[in-house]
Amino acid sequence: MIKLIAGALLLDFLVGDPKWFPHPVVIIGKLILWLEKRMGPMFKGSAGQYFAGVIMVFAVVGSAFFLTWQLIFWSFKISYPLGWAVHLLLLYTVMAAKSLHKHARAVAEPLASGDITAARGQLAKIVGRDTENLTPREVSRGAVETVAENTVDGIIAPLFYAFIGGAPLAMAYKAINTLDSMVGYRDERYGKLGWASARLDDLANYIPARITGLIFLMISPFTPGGLKGTYRAMIRDAGKHPSPNSGIPESAVAGALRVQLGGTNYYRGKVSHRALMGEDIEMLGEKHINQSIKLMYAVTLITTAMGIILTILIKGV
Repeated sequence: MIKLIAGALLLDFLVGDPKWFPHPVVIIGKLILWLEKRMGPMFKGSAGQYFAGVIMVFAVVGSAFFLTWQLIFWSFKISYPLGWAVHLLLLYTVMAAKSLHKHARAVAEPLASGDITAARGQLAKIVGRDTENLTPREVSRGAVETVAENTVDGIIAPLFYAFIGGAPLAMAYKAINTLDSMVGYRDERYGKLGWASARLDDLANYIPARITGLIFLMISPFTPGGLKGTYRAMIRDAGKHPSPNSGIPESAVAGALRVQLGGTNYYRGKVSHRALMGEDIEMLGEKHINQSIKLMYAVTLITTAMGIILTILIKGV
């Protein structure tokens, strides 16, 4: 498993997510849409919507785990090299470091050249907030917050579950995360149907988020904010975030970079106030996006190294 995970991560660093590649998350997303269209009208009333949401979670997460396991199992039945290659390829698809890097850089580059319109357009591809009227500072904040939060969702959590249960468990996690991103909203449409998805995502990210926070503290002496600034921001601000997990990486990055995250966002014209994270010591800009990418890679490499060491100590392989 160590070689498979290391190989998958290296493949992600080198290749990323080619547009032509049939990504499993796309298939998972289509299954969620199909279930939503059929189960939403089928179950009426509040209790029915909650029940439909639970069934959706079992169907999507169970399918992701079972089909991944079956694909690997039968590939190994055919030949060991094929099974190894299929497992490696599936693990590679759950890693998102290069993709996160690419999307963040796509925001930073036009910002650096003064093209705020292009920067807003690129940010709109990775955030749900309205971006049309954002200032350069707000665009930078959106990109840094995205890198911080997705360091857990897109990298550390998949790694955590890959070390425990290989591609099947990592793919099950991606199914949970995709469910949350598609239906886990606290609004009139998804408040009941997506409740189970949102709560399961909170549970699935609980340990990975805290591992991420610990590693941010480990590397904090090498950051502008240092250990003191990073620790202070995490202790003071992490719990203010509406998510029990997202506040940890966001506050850590804010403290490490000596910037302030959070504040006022607009979603389809509706205002949303988020708690402030960190201190406004440095004005957010393009350089902080690049620094957040470097932090993401540092956390990823240290997590992988720790996973390898623990696997060797526990399994002796």
